[in-house]
Amino acid sequence: MKLSKPKNMTFWISVLLAVLGLLGALGVPVLAGFAFWLVLIGFIVLALGNLLEGF
Repeated sequence: MKLSKPKNMTFWISVLLAVLGLLGALGVPVLAGFAFWLVLIGFIVLALGNLLEGF
């Protein structure tokens, strides 16, 4: 399996999702219920960016 560099937009979207998840875990009420899912989706987006060419 050959990994590729994710596009800049894919990387920044995954970082944004991870930061929102972290803020939710730290107690922001609006994000608290979704903290785990935001971090998980951010990781999945980043993994797809590495696994798929042009994502």
